[in-house]
Amino acid sequence: MHMEAQKYVWEGAIPLQIHLHESEVTTLPPPPPTLILAPRIGYLPLLVGLIRPYFSSALPPGVDTVWFEYKGLPLKWYIPTGVLFDLLCPEPERPWNLTVHFRGYPGNVLIPCEGEDSVKWSFINSLKEAAYIINGNCKNVMNMSQSDQAELWRSVMNGSLEGYLRVSSKLKLVTIEDEYSMKMNFSSKSQQGNGETNVAGQPKTGRIPVRLYVWSVSEDFDDLEDAPNIDSWDKVSFINRPVEIHVEKGKFFTLHDAVKMLLPSFFSDNPLISDESPKVDRVDKTEMSSDDTSNNKGRENLSEHVKSSSTTRNAEIKLVRIQGIEPKLEIPFSWVVNNLMNPDHFLHIYICVKVPEANTT
Repeated sequence: MHMEAQKYVWEGAIPLQIHLHESEVTTLPPPPPTLILAPRIGYLPLLVGLIRPYFSSALPPGVDTVWFEYKGLPLKWYIPTGVLFDLLCPEPERPWNLTVHFRGYPGNVLIPCEGEDSVKWSFINSLKEAAYIINGNCKNVMNMSQSDQAELWRSVMNGSLEGYLRVSSKLKLVTIEDEYSMKMNFSSKSQQGNGETNVAGQPKTGRIPVRLYVWSVSEDFDDLEDAPNIDSWDKVSFINRPVEIHVEKGKFFTLHDAVKMLLPSFFSDNPLISDESPKVDRVDKTEMSSDDTSNNKGRENLSEHVKSSSTTRNAEIKLVRIQGIEPKLEIPFSWVVNNLMNPDHFLHIYICVKVPEANTT
């Protein structure tokens, strides 16, 4: 895995400006917002320890049930902060203005969160899912020692890549060799006259755990700042679906290939982003989920919740974003996997797709 790219991912952060909701303010003047730098790979509930002391003197009496919202939309706490930002801010907003609530938890929209423990076990369950997809079982994760589990979680909370690699290497969650780097290394060695010939064009195949977030829009827009707001989670399709990589000798399996495999009903063999939109026989959004052997208590399955249409339509990819970047679709998928994967060993991909109004939720 390319350490420099990994380092950038782990050090990635989003500046947040946190406002206390006006209905919970009991002092005059109301407290000003607080500024926090939130790790991309982290989770919003892990920031509560920093936020609560700042607003505690202004809160009404009662029991804290902390949750966050953006423009009226309650934020799902088990989605990494960076993914939420990429999804809800097509045109990045810095600082990202969020509202924090300490009362009135919206249980009809969000699953319960009991603080850090809920986030920790959600993360561990994701790791189990990923292990099952990659290896066909999750024994290595299930058999982690208490100390290794504690160190792994501590490394995620503290953003310690070194500590994370020390523990995660024991889990043997090798997905796929980086075929692009392999080819570059092979070419370099060949030029030096001492290269091996058994690696070129023969990358390892594998199953890649992917969480896909698909936002379907009917309005067209040229600038991201003109994109409509996501005001309901019903407008987003959550898909768990592994990508099975099959590489032909001498060809890279690209991000383009992976997206077509993940959303086959949206795309033909035409380029995903072009002057001419690819054809779609049907927008078929049936429920998909990854193999899951763990008891995911207190967690929603990230599955697809979008209606299908039998009419032939056009679809156009407006945006593909991973870890805050918009990679070229021709990039080798193995490089994306090995460099942009989250600590839960899932690759989180956000896609905005324009479809006719009849095909959107």
